[in-house]
Amino acid sequence: MFKNNKNLAWIILALSLVGLLDASYLAIKHYQGAPVICSIIEGCDKVTASIYSTLGGIPVALLGVFYYFLILFLVIWYLWNGNKKHFSGLMRISIVGFLASLWFVYLQVFVIKAICLYCMVSALTATAIFLLFLILSFKKGV
Repeated sequence: MFKNNKNLAWIILALSLVGLLDASYLAIKHYQGAPVICSIIEGCDKVTASIYSTLGGIPVALLGVFYYFLILFLVIWYLWNGNKKHFSGLMRISIVGFLASLWFVYLQVFVIKAICLYCMVSALTATAIFLLFLILSFKKGV
């Protein structure tokens, strides 16, 4: 499917940038105390103002910023030094993002009963990153 790991790394880098921008927007809005602009789907404010939007007093969006920044940094490091063991180690980190995304989508749909477009973008981004790492883990030489 992919010619080499570096092509896959560039795709993951792009996805991590999308996730970083998305999570940063939500974190900034949280600290500003400003509403999230959500024109396509109603419910962003209900989700971002819920008790589930923080974890131990830390905004979940800020945790997302750290997660995507870590992925971005480590993928850039891989592209710079080409260490395959280092890149395959990112798979473990991507599992955390994927599982967190599953949990937060569950909360939106079944508990809060509202959907946040930005949260769904983050969930899709984290899932795509996880799936790409999963593909990588099945390739030879990783």
